[in-house]
Amino acid sequence: MHVYYYDEKFKYQGEDVIDFDELPENATDVSPEGLYLPEYDAEKREWFESASKEYIESLQPKPQLSKIEIMEKEIAELYYLLAVGGESS
Repeated sequence: MHVYYYDEKFKYQGEDVIDFDELPENATDVSPEGLYLPEYDAEKREWFESASKEYIESLQPKPQLSKIEIMEKEIAELYYLLAVGGESS
């Protein structure tokens, strides 16, 4: 059986596969999929998101410049160097 563990504050602590059918203490067979900081509600038998919007946004990857944008930036820097007589700032 696949089980998901939580601590005394019902925060997700990990998962395991066990060989017996009885759930251990502080464990459930309900999966916390798709959550950043899962917290378990034992009465409802479901996980919910406990992470703030700011925390979730901080985990998102920063947008990367495309190759064209990188080349445009490099060309602009070259034009600048030519305009100031070839000396970089």
